[in-house]
Amino acid sequence: MSDEEIPEHERKIVTEFCYLLDKSKQLFNGLRDLPQYGQRQWQAYFGRTFDVYTKLWKFQQQNRQVLDTRYGLKRWQIGEIASKIGQLYYHYYLRTSETNYLHESFSFYSAIRMRAYYSKANKEDKPDLMVKKLRYYARFIVVCLLLNKTHLVRDLVRELSKQIQDYGSTYDPGDQLEWSLVLGEVQAFLDAEPLVILDSESSPVTISQRLQKDTVPPLEPGTEVHLTLQEVIIVGNRKDQVKFSELTVDMFRMLQTLEREPEGLDATEQAANGAQPEKEGEAGEGDQDNIAGKRENPHKYLLYKPTFSQLYTFLASGFKELPPDGAMLVYLSSTGATGCSKPEDEGAYDFGGVMTNSRKEGEELMKRSKVLKDMHCLHPGDLYPFTRKPLFLVVDSENSEVFKNMPNLFGQPRVCLLSPVAVPSDVVDEVAKGSLFTLFLHCPLTGLLTICKLSDIPIASWERAQRQVGRILEEIARLMMGCRNVDRMYLQFYGDEFLRLLLLRFVFCYCVFRLHRAFKGPIYYPHCHPDLPKNEVLEALTVQKQLLDLASTLDIRAMFYEIDESLE
Repeated sequence: MSDEEIPEHERKIVTEFCYLLDKSKQLFNGLRDLPQYGQRQWQAYFGRTFDVYTKLWKFQQQNRQVLDTRYGLKRWQIGEIASKIGQLYYHYYLRTSETNYLHESFSFYSAIRMRAYYSKANKEDKPDLMVKKLRYYARFIVVCLLLNKTHLVRDLVRELSKQIQDYGSTYDPGDQLEWSLVLGEVQAFLDAEPLVILDSESSPVTISQRLQKDTVPPLEPGTEVHLTLQEVIIVGNRKDQVKFSELTVDMFRMLQTLEREPEGLDATEQAANGAQPEKEGEAGEGDQDNIAGKRENPHKYLLYKPTFSQLYTFLASGFKELPPDGAMLVYLSSTGATGCSKPEDEGAYDFGGVMTNSRKEGEELMKRSKVLKDMHCLHPGDLYPFTRKPLFLVVDSENSEVFKNMPNLFGQPRVCLLSPVAVPSDVVDEVAKGSLFTLFLHCPLTGLLTICKLSDIPIASWERAQRQVGRILEEIARLMMGCRNVDRMYLQFYGDEFLRLLLLRFVFCYCVFRLHRAFKGPIYYPHCHPDLPKNEVLEALTVQKQLLDLASTLDIRAMFYEIDESLE
Protein backbone atom coordinates (compact mmCIF):
# COMPACT_ATOMS: atom_id res chain seq x y z
CA MET A 1 0.00 0.00 0.00
CA SER A 2 1.44 3.40 -1.00
CA ASP A 3 1.62 6.42 1.33
CA GLU A 4 -1.40 7.88 -0.43
CA GLU A 5 -3.48 4.83 0.49
CA ILE A 6 -2.67 4.97 4.21
CA PRO A 7 -5.75 6.17 6.12
CA GLU A 8 -5.39 9.71 7.45
CA HIS A 9 -5.92 8.74 11.09
CA GLU A 10 -3.15 6.12 10.85
CA ARG A 11 -0.80 8.66 9.26
CA LYS A 12 -1.52 11.02 12.14
CA ILE A 13 -0.68 8.26 14.64
CA VAL A 14 2.70 7.67 13.00
CA THR A 15 3.40 11.41 12.83
CA GLU A 16 2.49 11.90 16.50
CA PHE A 17 4.66 8.92 17.52
CA CYS A 18 7.65 10.29 15.59
CA TYR A 19 7.17 13.69 17.23
CA LEU A 20 7.00 12.22 20.75
CA LEU A 21 9.99 9.96 20.06
CA ASP A 22 12.14 12.86 18.78
CA LYS A 23 11.01 15.13 21.62
CA SER A 24 11.80 12.46 24.23
CA LYS A 25 15.30 11.92 22.81
CA GLN A 26 15.93 15.65 22.74
CA LEU A 27 14.88 16.08 26.37
CA PHE A 28 16.79 12.98 27.50
CA ASN A 29 19.99 14.13 25.81
CA GLY A 30 19.58 17.48 27.54
CA LEU A 31 19.75 15.84 30.96
CA ARG A 32 23.52 15.55 30.73
CA ASP A 33 23.80 19.33 30.43
CA LEU A 34 21.98 19.95 33.71
CA PRO A 35 24.14 20.87 36.73
CA GLN A 36 24.70 17.98 39.13
CA TYR A 37 24.31 20.26 42.15
CA GLY A 38 21.59 22.63 43.25
CA GLN A 39 18.03 21.31 43.19
CA ARG A 40 15.86 24.04 41.70
CA GLN A 41 17.79 24.22 38.41
CA TRP A 42 16.86 20.75 37.23
CA GLN A 43 13.47 19.81 38.73
CA ALA A 44 11.32 21.51 36.09
CA TYR A 45 13.35 19.94 33.26
CA PHE A 46 12.97 16.48 34.76
CA GLY A 47 9.24 17.10 35.06
CA ARG A 48 8.92 17.90 31.34
CA THR A 49 10.98 14.83 30.46
CA PHE A 50 8.80 12.59 32.63
CA ASP A 51 5.68 14.01 30.97
CA VAL A 52 6.87 13.33 27.42
CA TYR A 53 8.05 9.79 28.18
CA THR A 54 4.77 8.99 29.93
CA LYS A 55 2.86 10.15 26.86
CA LEU A 56 5.19 8.24 24.54
CA TRP A 57 4.86 5.00 26.51
CA LYS A 58 1.08 5.19 26.65
CA PHE A 59 0.83 6.19 23.01
CA GLN A 60 2.84 3.22 21.71
CA GLN A 61 0.75 0.88 23.88
CA GLN A 62 -2.56 2.27 22.68
CA ASN A 63 -1.52 2.28 19.00
CA ARG A 64 0.76 -0.75 18.85
CA GLN A 65 -0.96 -2.42 15.88
CA VAL A 66 -0.84 0.68 13.69
CA LEU A 67 2.77 1.38 14.64
CA ASP A 68 3.73 -2.23 13.91
CA THR A 69 2.27 -2.18 10.39
CA ARG A 70 2.77 1.47 9.33
CA TYR A 71 5.92 2.48 11.21
CA GLY A 72 7.60 -0.93 11.48
CA LEU A 73 7.97 -0.67 15.26
CA LYS A 74 10.24 -3.42 16.57
CA ARG A 75 10.39 -4.89 20.06
CA TRP A 76 13.92 -3.65 20.69
CA GLN A 77 12.68 -0.10 19.99
CA ILE A 78 10.03 -0.53 22.68
CA GLY A 79 12.77 -1.86 24.95
CA GLU A 80 14.87 1.20 24.22
CA ILE A 81 12.04 3.50 25.32
CA ALA A 82 11.51 1.46 28.51
CA SER A 83 15.26 1.52 29.18
CA LYS A 84 15.33 5.30 28.87
CA ILE A 85 12.46 5.57 31.38
CA GLY A 86 14.35 3.25 33.74
CA GLN A 87 17.40 5.50 33.42
CA LEU A 88 15.24 8.56 34.02
CA TYR A 89 13.89 7.16 37.29
CA TYR A 90 17.38 6.05 38.38
CA HIS A 91 18.86 9.49 37.79
CA TYR A 92 15.93 11.05 39.59
CA TYR A 93 16.72 8.78 42.55
CA LEU A 94 20.34 9.94 42.47
CA ARG A 95 19.21 13.56 42.55
CA THR A 96 16.47 13.21 45.18
CA SER A 97 17.77 10.27 47.28
CA GLU A 98 14.23 8.84 47.38
CA THR A 99 14.38 5.04 47.15
CA ASN A 100 10.86 4.78 45.71
CA TYR A 101 12.31 5.91 42.40
CA LEU A 102 14.73 2.97 42.48
CA HIS A 103 11.69 0.70 42.55
CA GLU A 104 10.20 2.59 39.61
CA SER A 105 13.42 2.11 37.69
CA PHE A 106 13.49 -1.56 38.61
CA SER A 107 9.94 -2.12 37.34
CA PHE A 108 10.85 -0.83 33.86
CA TYR A 109 14.13 -2.72 33.66
CA SER A 110 12.40 -5.86 34.90
CA ALA A 111 9.66 -5.49 32.27
CA ILE A 112 12.31 -5.34 29.52
CA ARG A 113 13.74 -8.64 30.70
CA MET A 114 10.39 -10.36 31.33
CA ARG A 115 8.98 -9.34 27.95
CA ALA A 116 12.26 -10.06 26.12
CA TYR A 117 12.27 -6.71 24.30
CA TYR A 118 15.96 -7.14 23.40
CA SER A 119 15.74 -10.85 22.55
CA LYS A 120 16.26 -10.33 18.80
CA ALA A 121 18.87 -7.60 19.09
CA ASN A 122 21.60 -10.11 18.14
CA LYS A 123 19.90 -10.74 14.79
CA GLU A 124 19.74 -7.10 13.71
CA ASP A 125 23.39 -7.00 12.59
CA LYS A 126 23.82 -3.71 14.45
CA PRO A 127 26.76 -3.67 16.88
CA ASP A 128 25.53 -0.40 18.39
CA LEU A 129 22.25 -2.13 19.26
CA MET A 130 24.16 -4.89 21.05
CA VAL A 131 26.06 -2.24 23.02
CA LYS A 132 22.72 -0.74 24.09
CA LYS A 133 21.68 -4.17 25.29
CA LEU A 134 24.90 -4.59 27.30
CA ARG A 135 24.47 -1.14 28.82
CA TYR A 136 20.93 -2.04 29.79
CA TYR A 137 22.24 -5.07 31.68
CA ALA A 138 24.90 -2.99 33.47
CA ARG A 139 22.32 -0.38 34.53
CA PHE A 140 19.85 -3.03 35.66
CA ILE A 141 22.58 -4.64 37.78
CA VAL A 142 23.33 -1.31 39.52
CA VAL A 143 19.66 -0.84 40.41
CA CYS A 144 19.40 -4.43 41.70
CA LEU A 145 22.52 -3.98 43.83
CA LEU A 146 21.05 -0.85 45.41
CA LEU A 147 17.80 -2.74 46.09
CA ASN A 148 19.74 -5.69 47.59
CA LYS A 149 18.36 -8.15 45.02
CA THR A 150 21.51 -10.25 45.16
CA HIS A 151 19.99 -13.41 43.66
CA LEU A 152 18.76 -11.48 40.65
CA VAL A 153 22.14 -9.76 40.29
CA ARG A 154 23.83 -13.15 40.01
CA ASP A 155 21.33 -14.22 37.33
CA LEU A 156 21.93 -10.97 35.43
CA VAL A 157 25.70 -11.42 35.68
CA ARG A 158 25.40 -14.85 34.05
CA GLU A 159 23.19 -13.42 31.31
CA LEU A 160 25.54 -10.48 30.76
CA SER A 161 28.51 -12.84 30.49
CA LYS A 162 26.76 -14.79 27.73
CA GLN A 163 25.77 -11.57 25.94
CA ILE A 164 29.38 -10.34 26.03
CA GLN A 165 30.55 -13.64 24.53
CA ASP A 166 27.94 -13.38 21.77
CA TYR A 167 28.91 -9.77 21.15
CA GLY A 168 32.57 -10.72 20.82
CA SER A 169 32.03 -13.74 18.56
CA THR A 170 29.60 -11.89 16.26
CA TYR A 171 31.33 -8.54 15.82
CA ASP A 172 34.90 -8.98 17.12
CA PRO A 173 34.65 -5.50 18.69
CA GLY A 174 37.47 -3.48 20.21
CA ASP A 175 35.61 -2.91 23.46
CA GLN A 176 34.99 -6.53 24.44
CA LEU A 177 37.82 -6.39 26.99
CA GLU A 178 36.20 -3.34 28.60
CA TRP A 179 32.93 -5.23 28.98
CA SER A 180 34.80 -8.17 30.51
CA LEU A 181 36.27 -5.74 33.06
CA VAL A 182 32.75 -4.51 33.89
CA LEU A 183 31.78 -8.11 34.53
CA GLY A 184 34.78 -8.54 36.81
CA GLU A 185 33.87 -5.39 38.76
CA VAL A 186 30.37 -6.69 39.46
CA GLN A 187 31.68 -10.05 40.64
CA ALA A 188 34.26 -8.39 42.90
CA PHE A 189 31.53 -6.16 44.35
CA LEU A 190 29.42 -9.20 45.19
CA ASP A 191 32.42 -10.99 46.70
CA ALA A 192 33.16 -8.00 48.95
CA GLU A 193 30.27 -8.92 51.24
CA PRO A 194 32.06 -10.44 54.27
CA LEU A 195 29.13 -12.37 55.75
CA VAL A 196 26.61 -14.84 54.37
CA ILE A 197 23.29 -15.24 56.18
CA LEU A 198 21.78 -18.68 55.60
CA ASP A 199 18.12 -19.64 55.68
CA SER A 200 16.75 -22.93 57.02
CA GLU A 201 17.79 -24.68 53.80
CA SER A 202 21.33 -23.23 53.92
CA SER A 203 20.65 -20.87 51.02
CA PRO A 204 22.02 -17.32 51.27
CA VAL A 205 19.54 -14.54 52.02
CA THR A 206 20.05 -10.79 51.73
CA ILE A 207 18.83 -8.45 54.46
CA SER A 208 18.46 -4.74 53.81
CA GLN A 209 20.39 -2.40 56.09
CA ARG A 210 18.32 0.67 55.30
CA LEU A 211 16.65 2.45 58.21
CA GLN A 212 13.43 0.81 59.38
CA LYS A 213 11.03 1.54 62.23
CA ASP A 214 12.80 -0.74 64.71
CA THR A 215 16.38 0.03 63.58
CA VAL A 216 17.06 2.98 65.87
CA PRO A 217 16.01 3.48 69.51
CA PRO A 218 13.25 6.10 69.70
CA LEU A 219 13.57 9.43 71.45
CA GLU A 220 12.20 9.70 74.95
CA PRO A 221 8.86 11.56 75.12
CA GLY A 222 9.35 15.31 75.26
CA THR A 223 12.88 15.25 73.79
CA GLU A 224 13.48 18.37 71.72
CA VAL A 225 14.60 17.89 68.11
CA HIS A 226 17.06 20.67 67.28
CA LEU A 227 18.40 19.62 63.87
CA THR A 228 17.54 17.23 61.05
CA LEU A 229 19.94 15.79 58.51
CA GLN A 230 19.22 17.49 55.18
CA GLU A 231 22.38 17.35 53.06
CA VAL A 232 24.94 14.54 52.74
CA ILE A 233 28.25 14.46 50.84
CA ILE A 234 29.56 10.90 50.39
CA VAL A 235 33.13 10.71 49.09
CA GLY A 236 34.92 7.53 48.02
CA ASN A 237 38.63 7.85 47.25
CA ARG A 238 40.27 4.73 48.66
CA LYS A 239 43.09 3.37 46.55
CA ASP A 240 42.14 0.08 44.87
CA GLN A 241 38.85 -0.34 46.74
CA VAL A 242 36.29 -2.49 44.92
CA LYS A 243 33.79 -0.36 43.01
CA PHE A 244 31.07 -0.67 40.41
CA SER A 245 29.59 2.18 38.42
CA GLU A 246 31.53 4.81 40.38
CA LEU A 247 30.28 3.45 43.69
CA THR A 248 32.86 2.00 46.08
CA VAL A 249 31.93 -0.56 48.74
CA ASP A 250 32.28 2.07 51.48
CA MET A 251 30.10 4.54 49.54
CA PHE A 252 27.52 1.81 48.91
CA ARG A 253 27.30 0.95 52.62
CA MET A 254 27.07 4.53 53.84
CA LEU A 255 24.55 5.37 51.13
CA GLN A 256 22.19 2.65 52.35
CA THR A 257 22.75 3.55 56.00
CA LEU A 258 21.40 7.03 55.27
CA GLU A 259 18.19 5.90 53.55
CA ARG A 260 14.86 4.65 54.85
CA GLU A 261 13.48 1.35 53.66
CA PRO A 262 10.57 2.24 51.32
CA GLU A 263 7.18 0.91 52.28
CA GLY A 264 4.52 -0.56 50.02
CA LEU A 265 4.31 -3.19 47.29
CA ASP A 266 7.67 -4.41 46.12
CA ALA A 267 8.51 -3.70 42.50
CA THR A 268 9.18 -7.39 41.85
CA GLU A 269 5.60 -8.18 42.84
CA GLN A 270 4.30 -5.34 40.69
CA ALA A 271 6.06 -6.70 37.63
CA ALA A 272 5.00 -10.25 38.37
CA ASN A 273 1.40 -9.14 38.70
CA GLY A 274 1.52 -7.69 35.22
CA ALA A 275 1.42 -4.04 36.27
CA GLN A 276 2.09 -1.73 33.35
CA PRO A 277 5.26 0.29 33.90
CA GLU A 278 3.58 3.60 33.18
CA LYS A 279 1.32 3.05 36.20
CA GLU A 280 4.31 3.00 38.53
CA GLY A 281 4.56 6.78 38.48
CA GLU A 282 3.67 9.56 36.13
CA ALA A 283 5.64 12.42 37.56
CA GLY A 284 5.16 15.88 36.12
CA GLU A 285 6.37 19.29 37.15
CA GLY A 286 3.71 19.71 39.83
CA ASP A 287 4.46 16.25 41.20
CA GLN A 288 8.14 17.04 41.67
CA ASP A 289 7.46 20.02 43.94
CA ASN A 290 5.01 17.94 45.95
CA ILE A 291 7.53 15.10 46.30
CA ALA A 292 10.34 17.45 47.34
CA GLY A 293 8.17 18.77 50.17
CA LYS A 294 7.65 15.25 51.56
CA ARG A 295 11.26 14.05 51.27
CA GLU A 296 11.88 10.92 53.33
CA ASN A 297 15.67 10.81 53.05
CA PRO A 298 18.38 13.45 53.29
CA HIS A 299 19.60 14.68 49.94
CA LYS A 300 22.91 13.07 48.95
CA TYR A 301 25.78 13.80 46.61
CA LEU A 302 27.85 10.72 45.67
CA LEU A 303 31.39 11.65 44.67
CA TYR A 304 33.74 8.96 43.38
CA LYS A 305 37.37 10.12 43.41
CA PRO A 306 36.55 13.82 43.05
CA THR A 307 39.21 16.46 42.47
CA PHE A 308 39.56 19.09 45.17
CA SER A 309 37.69 21.64 43.08
CA GLN A 310 34.83 19.20 42.43
CA LEU A 311 34.56 18.31 46.11
CA TYR A 312 34.60 21.95 47.15
CA THR A 313 31.90 22.81 44.63
CA PHE A 314 29.57 20.15 46.04
CA LEU A 315 30.38 21.13 49.63
CA ALA A 316 29.44 24.71 48.79
CA SER A 317 26.22 23.57 47.10
CA GLY A 318 25.19 21.42 50.08
CA PHE A 319 26.03 24.32 52.40
CA LYS A 320 23.92 26.71 50.31
CA GLU A 321 20.91 24.35 50.21
CA LEU A 322 20.90 23.79 53.99
CA PRO A 323 17.75 25.14 55.70
CA PRO A 324 17.97 26.93 59.09
CA ASP A 325 17.21 23.78 61.11
CA GLY A 326 19.24 21.47 58.87
CA ALA A 327 22.58 19.72 59.32
CA MET A 328 25.08 18.59 56.70
CA LEU A 329 26.91 15.28 56.95
CA VAL A 330 30.26 14.90 55.18
CA TYR A 331 31.51 11.32 54.89
CA LEU A 332 35.10 10.88 53.69
CA SER A 333 36.35 7.39 52.82
CA SER A 334 39.78 8.19 51.52
CA THR A 335 43.45 7.31 51.58
CA GLY A 336 45.34 9.55 53.98
CA ALA A 337 47.65 12.32 52.83
CA THR A 338 50.36 13.12 55.35
CA GLY A 339 51.63 16.62 56.05
CA CYS A 340 55.11 18.02 55.70
CA SER A 341 55.46 19.86 59.03
CA LYS A 342 57.48 19.10 62.08
CA PRO A 343 55.54 17.32 64.84
CA GLU A 344 55.52 20.42 67.06
CA ASP A 345 53.87 22.55 64.39
CA GLU A 346 50.14 23.09 64.57
CA GLY A 347 47.70 24.46 62.03
CA ALA A 348 44.82 23.81 59.73
CA TYR A 349 47.09 22.62 56.91
CA ASP A 350 50.18 21.24 58.66
CA PHE A 351 49.35 17.56 59.12
CA GLY A 352 47.78 16.73 55.77
CA GLY A 353 44.30 15.27 55.53
CA VAL A 354 42.68 12.91 53.04
CA MET A 355 43.51 12.58 49.36
CA THR A 356 41.48 14.02 46.53
CA ASN A 357 41.91 12.99 42.93
CA SER A 358 44.87 14.44 41.09
CA ARG A 359 44.69 15.83 37.57
CA LYS A 360 48.50 16.07 37.56
CA GLU A 361 48.58 19.87 37.76
CA GLY A 362 51.33 21.18 39.98
CA GLU A 363 52.96 17.77 40.43
CA GLU A 364 56.41 19.00 39.45
CA LEU A 365 56.10 22.02 41.74
CA MET A 366 55.22 19.71 44.62
CA LYS A 367 58.26 17.54 43.93
CA ARG A 368 60.59 20.55 44.01
CA SER A 369 59.47 21.70 47.44
CA LYS A 370 58.98 19.84 50.69
CA VAL A 371 57.59 22.96 52.35
CA LEU A 372 54.45 23.42 50.26
CA LYS A 373 51.16 21.90 51.36
CA ASP A 374 49.65 19.09 49.30
CA MET A 375 47.28 20.68 46.79
CA HIS A 376 45.52 17.35 46.09
CA CYS A 377 44.40 16.93 49.67
CA LEU A 378 41.39 17.95 51.72
CA HIS A 379 42.93 19.49 54.82
CA PRO A 380 40.98 20.14 58.04
CA GLY A 381 41.30 23.86 57.33
CA ASP A 382 39.45 23.40 54.04
CA LEU A 383 36.33 22.55 56.04
CA TYR A 384 36.47 25.59 58.33
CA PRO A 385 34.21 27.77 56.11
CA PHE A 386 31.48 25.12 56.25
CA THR A 387 31.41 25.07 60.05
CA ARG A 388 29.32 28.24 59.85
CA LYS A 389 26.38 25.81 59.80
CA PRO A 390 25.84 22.51 61.70
CA LEU A 391 28.34 19.93 60.42
CA PHE A 392 28.51 16.20 61.18
CA LEU A 393 31.82 14.81 59.91
CA VAL A 394 32.68 11.13 59.46
CA VAL A 395 36.24 10.35 58.35
CA ASP A 396 37.38 6.83 57.50
CA SER A 397 41.10 7.06 56.81
CA GLU A 398 44.45 6.12 58.28
CA ASN A 399 45.00 9.88 58.73
CA SER A 400 41.61 10.58 60.32
CA GLU A 401 43.10 11.92 63.58
CA VAL A 402 44.13 15.22 61.93
CA PHE A 403 40.43 16.20 61.88
CA LYS A 404 40.02 15.73 65.64
CA ASN A 405 40.96 19.17 66.90
CA MET A 406 39.21 21.42 64.41
CA PRO A 407 38.36 24.65 66.25
CA ASN A 408 34.75 25.71 66.63
CA LEU A 409 35.17 29.16 65.10
CA PHE A 410 31.49 30.00 64.69
CA GLY A 411 29.86 28.33 67.68
CA GLN A 412 27.74 26.04 65.51
CA PRO A 413 27.10 22.35 66.34
CA ARG A 414 29.86 20.13 64.99
CA VAL A 415 30.66 16.49 65.68
CA CYS A 416 33.48 14.39 64.20
CA LEU A 417 33.46 10.57 64.14
CA LEU A 418 36.91 9.32 63.19
CA SER A 419 38.11 5.83 62.26
CA PRO A 420 41.07 4.14 63.96
CA VAL A 421 44.39 5.02 62.34
CA ALA A 422 45.53 1.38 62.34
CA VAL A 423 44.16 -2.15 62.31
CA PRO A 424 45.73 -5.06 64.26
CA SER A 425 47.85 -7.32 62.09
CA ASP A 426 45.91 -10.43 63.08
CA VAL A 427 42.55 -8.90 62.17
CA VAL A 428 41.68 -9.10 58.52
CA ASP A 429 40.92 -5.59 57.27
CA GLU A 430 40.75 -5.86 53.53
CA VAL A 431 40.29 -2.20 52.69
CA ALA A 432 39.80 -3.25 49.07
CA LYS A 433 36.57 -4.93 50.21
CA GLY A 434 35.51 -2.08 52.47
CA SER A 435 36.67 -0.52 55.73
CA LEU A 436 35.89 -2.07 59.12
CA PHE A 437 34.88 1.27 60.63
CA THR A 438 32.34 1.99 57.89
CA LEU A 439 31.11 -1.60 58.13
CA PHE A 440 30.33 -1.08 61.84
CA LEU A 441 28.45 2.14 61.07
CA HIS A 442 26.54 0.28 58.35
CA CYS A 443 25.79 -2.93 60.27
CA PRO A 444 27.36 -3.43 63.71
CA LEU A 445 26.59 -7.15 63.85
CA THR A 446 28.27 -7.83 60.51
CA GLY A 447 31.29 -5.85 61.71
CA LEU A 448 31.45 -7.84 64.95
CA LEU A 449 31.24 -11.19 63.16
CA THR A 450 33.83 -10.09 60.59
CA ILE A 451 36.55 -9.21 63.14
CA CYS A 452 35.79 -12.53 64.87
CA LYS A 453 36.41 -14.32 61.56
CA LEU A 454 32.91 -15.73 61.11
CA SER A 455 31.89 -15.81 57.46
CA ASP A 456 28.38 -17.27 57.72
CA ILE A 457 25.53 -17.47 60.22
CA PRO A 458 22.08 -19.14 60.27
CA ILE A 459 19.27 -16.62 60.02
CA ALA A 460 17.77 -17.73 63.35
CA SER A 461 21.08 -16.94 65.09
CA TRP A 462 21.33 -13.68 63.16
CA GLU A 463 17.88 -12.52 64.25
CA ARG A 464 18.54 -13.46 67.88
CA ALA A 465 21.86 -11.58 67.84
CA GLN A 466 20.25 -8.56 66.16
CA ARG A 467 17.76 -8.32 69.00
CA GLN A 468 20.67 -8.25 71.45
CA VAL A 469 22.42 -5.56 69.38
CA GLY A 470 19.18 -3.56 69.54
CA ARG A 471 19.14 -3.80 73.33
CA ILE A 472 22.79 -2.69 73.49
CA LEU A 473 22.02 0.36 71.34
CA GLU A 474 19.06 1.15 73.62
CA GLU A 475 21.37 1.03 76.64
CA ILE A 476 23.89 3.33 74.92
CA ALA A 477 21.04 5.71 74.10
CA ARG A 478 19.90 5.69 77.74
CA LEU A 479 23.42 6.47 78.92
CA MET A 480 23.97 9.28 76.42
CA MET A 481 20.71 11.00 77.26
CA GLY A 482 21.13 10.54 80.99
CA CYS A 483 24.74 11.67 81.26
CA ARG A 484 25.25 15.34 82.17
CA ASN A 485 28.84 15.25 80.88
CA VAL A 486 27.87 14.56 77.25
CA ASP A 487 28.68 17.65 75.21
CA ARG A 488 25.60 19.58 74.14
CA MET A 489 26.69 19.34 70.50
CA TYR A 490 25.81 15.64 70.51
CA LEU A 491 22.37 16.37 71.90
CA GLN A 492 21.68 18.87 69.12
CA PHE A 493 22.30 16.20 66.47
CA TYR A 494 20.72 13.39 68.50
CA GLY A 495 17.12 14.17 67.50
CA ASP A 496 17.69 13.09 63.90
CA GLU A 497 17.20 9.34 63.39
CA PHE A 498 20.09 8.87 60.97
CA LEU A 499 22.59 10.84 63.06
CA ARG A 500 21.39 9.17 66.28
CA LEU A 501 21.95 5.78 64.70
CA LEU A 502 25.50 6.71 63.60
CA LEU A 503 26.33 7.97 67.11
CA LEU A 504 25.03 4.82 68.82
CA ARG A 505 26.80 2.54 66.34
CA PHE A 506 30.01 4.51 66.83
CA VAL A 507 29.89 3.82 70.58
CA PHE A 508 29.11 0.16 69.87
CA CYS A 509 32.14 0.00 67.56
CA TYR A 510 34.36 1.59 70.21
CA CYS A 511 33.18 -0.90 72.85
CA VAL A 512 33.82 -3.89 70.57
CA PHE A 513 37.34 -2.73 69.69
CA ARG A 514 38.06 -1.87 73.33
CA LEU A 515 37.11 -5.35 74.54
CA HIS A 516 38.48 -7.40 71.64
CA ARG A 517 41.82 -8.99 72.50
CA ALA A 518 43.40 -8.14 69.15
CA PHE A 519 42.89 -4.37 69.53
CA LYS A 520 45.67 -3.53 71.97
CA GLY A 521 45.97 0.21 72.26
CA PRO A 522 44.30 3.54 71.40
CA ILE A 523 45.58 3.59 67.80
CA TYR A 524 43.14 0.75 67.13
CA TYR A 525 40.12 2.58 68.60
CA PRO A 526 37.86 5.07 66.82
CA HIS A 527 37.85 8.63 68.12
CA CYS A 528 35.34 11.43 68.28
CA HIS A 529 35.26 15.15 68.84
CA PRO A 530 34.05 16.52 71.18
CA ASP A 531 35.15 13.67 73.45
CA LEU A 532 32.42 11.45 74.87
CA PRO A 533 32.71 10.60 78.59
CA LYS A 534 34.67 7.36 78.95
CA ASN A 535 33.35 5.91 82.18
CA GLU A 536 29.73 6.95 81.69
CA VAL A 537 29.39 6.13 77.95
CA LEU A 538 32.31 4.72 75.95
CA GLU A 539 33.41 2.21 78.59
CA ALA A 540 30.20 1.86 80.59
CA LEU A 541 30.07 -1.45 82.47
CA THR A 542 26.43 -2.10 81.56
CA VAL A 543 27.28 -1.93 77.83
CA GLN A 544 30.36 -4.10 78.24
CA LYS A 545 28.34 -6.74 80.10
CA GLN A 546 25.68 -6.86 77.36
CA LEU A 547 28.36 -7.03 74.69
CA LEU A 548 29.99 -10.02 76.38
CA ASP A 549 26.57 -11.68 76.63
CA LEU A 550 26.21 -11.18 72.87
CA ALA A 551 29.66 -12.71 72.36
CA SER A 552 28.57 -15.73 74.41
CA THR A 553 25.43 -16.12 72.29
CA LEU A 554 27.61 -16.15 69.15
CA ASP A 555 30.18 -18.48 70.76
CA ILE A 556 33.01 -15.95 70.36
CA ARG A 557 33.45 -14.96 74.03
CA ALA A 558 37.06 -16.19 74.12
CA MET A 559 38.06 -13.41 71.70
CA PHE A 560 37.15 -10.73 74.25
CA TYR A 561 38.55 -9.57 77.57
CA GLU A 562 36.49 -10.15 80.68
CA ILE A 563 35.32 -6.99 82.44
CA ASP A 564 37.68 -7.48 85.39
CA GLU A 565 40.58 -8.37 83.09
CA SER A 566 43.24 -5.87 82.00
CA LEU A 567 42.31 -4.19 78.74
CA GLU A 568 45.75 -2.85 77.97
